[in-house]
Formats: sequence, structure tokens, C-alpha cells
Amino acid sequence: MNLIRIGLCTLCVAVAASMACAQPASPWPGKPIRLVVTFPAGGSSDSAARIVAPRLAERLGQPVVVDNRPGAGGGLGLDLVAKAPADGYTIVLASAGGLTANPTLYANLPYNPARDFAPITLFGTSPFVLVANPALPANNAKELVALAKAQVGKLSYASGGSGTAMHLSGELLKSMTGSYILHVPYRGSAPAVLAVMSGETSLAIADIASIQPQLKSGRLKVIGVMGKERSTLAPEMPTLAESGVPGYDASGWFAILAPAGTPAAIVARLNADITAVLRLPETRERFAAAALEPLTSTPEQLGQLMKTETLKWATVIKQSGARVD
Repeated sequence: MNLIRIGLCTLCVAVAASMACAQPASPWPGKPIRLVVTFPAGGSSDSAARIVAPRLAERLGQPVVVDNRPGAGGGLGLDLVAKAPADGYTIVLASAGGLTANPTLYANLPYNPARDFAPITLFGTSPFVLVANPALPANNAKELVALAKAQVGKLSYASGGSGTAMHLSGELLKSMTGSYILHVPYRGSAPAVLAVMSGETSLAIADIASIQPQLKSGRLKVIGVMGKERSTLAPEMPTLAESGVPGYDASGWFAILAPAGTPAAIVARLNADITAVLRLPETRERFAAAALEPLTSTPEQLGQLMKTETLKWATVIKQSGARVD
């Protein structure tokens, strides 16, 4: 009897263990999700994150908490997320610069965008625009390039700082056209725009949101939008590609990523839910009010874009000698 009793006990333990192993893991998400934003609070990209977060929370059934971690061209926030657990509870909103230019701009970058992140989706874009003082005798990209070549060393362009996406956009233009336009860095877009209006520089590169009042007042004129396609925010503005520099593209995009190793099922769920929120008419309207355009992609498309853009900007940075402030 003792042997039978022992055998029955052993069988019960085995069955119980088997049943425990068969139990599904806790469903995701089971707690709040932190969305690390690599931009300061109050900016357009931060505003976009706060537009999307509540609707995303509704779909996930958990709060989505925005956590601003600006600094080092987006590197501080990206490094934080690269080292976070790959469990789907920490994701990051990062810029194209932080993901594709920083690896060349910073000698000792503490994270590797290609290795340390699982791409989720493109999130949006803030179109860059090349603007000029109204007195400049050039009204499109073709005329500007001709003027720069005829007056070597006389033209200059302002940006929001050395190593910024706007600076690199200008260097790409010079590289593709074989022209020389002096770069003059300022501390942010606002003083760069003031510089071109006052005549300190011939041109400036800025995001579309920061120049709209000056365009309406006639204190600036547009040479061209710097993305591949016309902006839905200002469809009347031609691109540089269509007005004299074929193939030019310097889109200022940003995207959502998770730490590398995040389960594929969680990445797919986040992609589906974020994409659904970005496609809502309400989201598009609120993005447009902040001078932003929503973008979406598959994780694979974002990963490929990161690879392509990293190679492109590495070449521009090395050729121009661009550096961070």
C-alpha cells in the first residue's frame, strides 16, 4: 500500500507540474507602457507623442506614459531604451538623426541603432524647408545652384546648429550640386530664421512650423521643400528635387522602436495599434495643427530605411567634416 500511495503522490506531482507548465504566460500588456521621447517637452514631436498616447492606451488597455529624455541629439533617450528590458513595456520615439546620423557624428556612441533596437513603425515627419531672404536673386533650386556657382563663397545658409539634421540637409544639397554655400550654425531654429530675415545669411533651413508666419508676412520666400515629396501641409511649395536637384531627399522623420529582443508578437501588436491611431482622421487633424504629418510603415520597412539613411548620412558627414556642437 505504501508503494501504491507513493506512486500516486508522484503521479499527482507530475500532473500538477505539467499543468503549471501548460499555463499561458501573463497576457501583454499587463502594466503601463513607458514611451520615452528623445525631444524636450513642448516641441512638435513631443506634442505628437501626447496626441497618440491616450488613443494608444485605449487600444492596449493600459496607460501609455510619455517620458521626455532629450539630450545628445536624441542619444540619451535612445541609450536608456537600448538598455531597458525587452518586454514591450519601454518603447522610444526617436528622430532620424539619432538613429542614422549619430553613429557617424559621435565617436563613442553608447548604443548601436542597427543592433540594439527592434523597429516598430515610422511615426511622422516635420518637413524641412529651404528659405531665402526675399532680396536673394534666386526663386528655385535651379536658380540657387546657378547663383552659388557664379558667386562662389558669397552665399551662406543658417541652421539650428552644427551636426543637426538641418545642417546635414544643407551639406547634402552642396554635395549633390557641386556648389559651395557657407554653413552658419545658430542655437536653434528661431535665431537661424531671424538671421536670414535680417540679411546675416542668404538662406536658412528650418522646419515648416517655424517659418509659416514669416512666409505669410512676405519676410521670407521658399526655395523648396527638402523632402522627396511635397508636404501635405503646404502642397503649393515645390520640392528641391522637382525644381532643380533631381533625387534630392532630406526628410526629417521620426519613428517608434523597442529594445532588441522584444518578442515579435508584441512588436506586431504595437505596430498594428500605433498605425491604427496614426490613421485616425482626428490624429491627422491634430498633427497638421502642430505642422506634422503622420507616417506609418512595417517594422521591416523602417529597418531598411534606417540602413539606407545611415549609409547616406555617413557619406555626407565624412565629406563635409560636420561635427556636433
